[in-house]
Amino acid sequence: MKYWITVASKDHIARGIAGGFMQANHGKQSALKKVHAGDWMLFYSPKQSMNGTEPCKAFTAIGQAVGEEIYQHKMTEDFIPWRRNIQFYESTEAPIVPLVDELDFIINKKSWGYPFRFGFLEIGEKDFELIKKQMITGVPHPVFSKGEGSKGHEPSKVLSFGEDLGEAIINHK
Repeated sequence: MKYWITVASKDHIARGIAGGFMQANHGKQSALKKVHAGDWMLFYSPKQSMNGTEPCKAFTAIGQAVGEEIYQHKMTEDFIPWRRNIQFYESTEAPIVPLVDELDFIINKKSWGYPFRFGFLEIGEKDFELIKKQMITGVPHPVFSKGEGSKGHEPSKVLSFGEDLGEAIINHK
């Protein structure tokens, strides 16, 4: 089992939670090929929204890879990103700044954002457990997604990027 962090705005992560899937690095498949069933994923959000400037600077979701399949999902005529199904768990956001000094994968504590620059990275179990402890305080409880855009699920509603994502984060505090 491995432990990964993917970087995306909070609004994009909410879409993944709602649909039970993840994308990485603007829909490229290379990062998703590294992830295997049972691997844990942490989702770090530097900003609240992709096109906005409001900072988030927190781990905003946590889940585990389901199955080995990666697949494409057509979002527009010219954007067909790669995805992997994820079982998300109910969690609270964990701001990164209070954790920086304790995280081994952040070598330079003054430039703590540096490891996130490529959008996807593997971390050690100790760092994962430290972050997980901030996000999940008991037994992990699954978030039941609508299956929007996840392979093998009929979408109940396809959300647009600008659409209200309130329902997508009902179980995500």
